[in-house]
Amino acid sequence: MTNGIGGSSTQQELALLTSRRSQATPITLDEYLARLDHVRRLMRAADIDALYLDATTSLRYFTGMTCYPSERLHGAIISSCGELVYLCPAFEEQKARTEMVVDGEFVVWEEHEDPTAAVAAAATKLAPRPRCRLAIDHQTPYFTASRLLQSKLAVVNAEDLIAQCRRIKSAHELALLAQAKAITLQVHRAAARILCDGIDTRDVQAFVDDAHIACGMDGRSTFKIVLFGEPTAYPHGVPYTQNLKPGDMVLIDIGATLHGYNSDITRSYVFGEPSARQREIWELEREAQLAAFEAAQIGAPCSAPDLAARRVIEAAGLGPGYQVPGLPHRTGHGVGLDVHENPYIVKGNDLPLAPGMCFSIEPMICSYGEFGVRLEDHAYIGDDGPRWFTEPSQSIDNPLNL
Repeated sequence: MTNGIGGSSTQQELALLTSRRSQATPITLDEYLARLDHVRRLMRAADIDALYLDATTSLRYFTGMTCYPSERLHGAIISSCGELVYLCPAFEEQKARTEMVVDGEFVVWEEHEDPTAAVAAAATKLAPRPRCRLAIDHQTPYFTASRLLQSKLAVVNAEDLIAQCRRIKSAHELALLAQAKAITLQVHRAAARILCDGIDTRDVQAFVDDAHIACGMDGRSTFKIVLFGEPTAYPHGVPYTQNLKPGDMVLIDIGATLHGYNSDITRSYVFGEPSARQREIWELEREAQLAAFEAAQIGAPCSAPDLAARRVIEAAGLGPGYQVPGLPHRTGHGVGLDVHENPYIVKGNDLPLAPGMCFSIEPMICSYGEFGVRLEDHAYIGDDGPRWFTEPSQSIDNPLNL
């Protein structure tokens, strides 16, 4: 049996887990104020009067307020001159005030009113010129964005403006990400120990939720992909459950949040004795992952790690490009308050890698009808080059580095 797989139960493993939440501290008010100062400087340089944030993670990033998207508009407007205005339904104002971290004014709208009219009026009032130049959060729903585009405002896309702030992580953000990933790696090890002949993928998923909560994450898993055997070849899983049997490849891709910051780690290994083919593909996956990491140097384009991983995979006769057997998707994605965010590690992305950028390295090898192997760890760019948040798997016989 592979080292660290099986031999325990859900009850035993949950009893061993303790909360690590006290080891992490949330983002402070001073940090939110510094973020607001930063984006305002960028806004003035780009001749933008106001920035509209919908109920997205960018609202949380800049203000600390957490709202969830719905048909009722919630959001905020940041003025380049220093004002901050929150927008919400009138009946939600008192609740929204309890979520407020950075002080600001409130503009509310009643149920029969058009909330985008409230946004336009507030933005116009904050602008230092007759026609407000408003940048809108790129994750704003179309039904809101389209109405703002029809207003008298000069509307532009805020995607690059927001990315300039969010894609470079502070030391505090790096610490939160590191702690979140350390907890999920601990959950991975516990989940591996509960595996047994016949276990249902749903039982493992339920355990992963309970384990993340026991370890002090914000709540249940953000996602929990558990696959056995041939379904491991499908990157985002299959719509049916499986029962584990000896010789199956196991793929577990899980993550949760800690003070809003995401973990996302995947481990692949064999339940029982690996076959020669499983060993071959697993070793190739590891080689591709390490090649991508080494290519993630300061100043290199974000496409470089993807190219390096593909060179390894294609040299072994797989692919080419996105063809399967091979690597059918990008090699990585940025991570922070969103589990997938800027920068993306993909062909064609010429953005230079810079200190503070964080991203996954997961050049999954898929062989439909057979199995798949994904080893996913996250890295960040330090002052001297790439560094791992979590150490990659050592071998198919010791995938959890025990």
